Amino acid sequence: MTRKVLIGLTGNIATGKSTVARMMADLGATVIDADRVAHEAMRAGTEVHAAIVEAFGPEVVGPDGEIDRARLGAMVFADPEALARLERIVHPAVAAEVARRIAEAPTPVVVVEAIKLIEAGMAEGCDTLWVTACPSDLRVRRLMADRGLSREEAELRVRAQPPQEEKVARADVVIDTGGTLDQTRAQVKAAWERVVLPLLEEHRKDTEKEVR
Repeated sequence: MTRKVLIGLTGNIATGKSTVARMMADLGATVIDADRVAHEAMRAGTEVHAAIVEAFGPEVVGPDGEIDRARLGAMVFADPEALARLERIVHPAVAAEVARRIAEAPTPVVVVEAIKLIEAGMAEGCDTLWVTACPSDLRVRRLMADRGLSREEAELRVRAQPPQEEKVARADVVIDTGGTLDQTRAQVKAAWERVVLPLLEEHRKDTEKEVR
């Protein structure tokens, strides 16, 4: 079987990762949202849920028994040490589940979308790393509009992350999402043709050699 082309997709908060991921799905990729996998890993009854409650206290549990992500988020985004502690709990479980989903993906191209793709060590296994980027003031406005955050809350979330330039420096492809959707889509399509199609052909030839 031809080896899958694995694309890592990352970018800081509110840079349009999910929008770009949908565009890549339209081009035929299977998209695995690692942040959604993380939410599933934190559900009541899981080892991750128990470890979070032990680390951060019962006050992070809502009336329904699930982690109150808004309350937990307020804790960790204001405290880098707490954020690192949370990531040490969640990342291993997420990486294992993402690997399982990659293996079962039905398409030759798989996109792993994650805000902490590089930090969690998942980028090393990718064939190509794509990063979304846009100005920080636009990210603040998006957070306010899309998530109902106050300006202060939005700015805190933007500042809590490493500078996006660090991710951009690691990227094979940078998608500037500061323009229109059509402009973003054009960049995605061009990068797909320039990067992904040659990788697919390369993997196909490698598979033919192995068969021989």
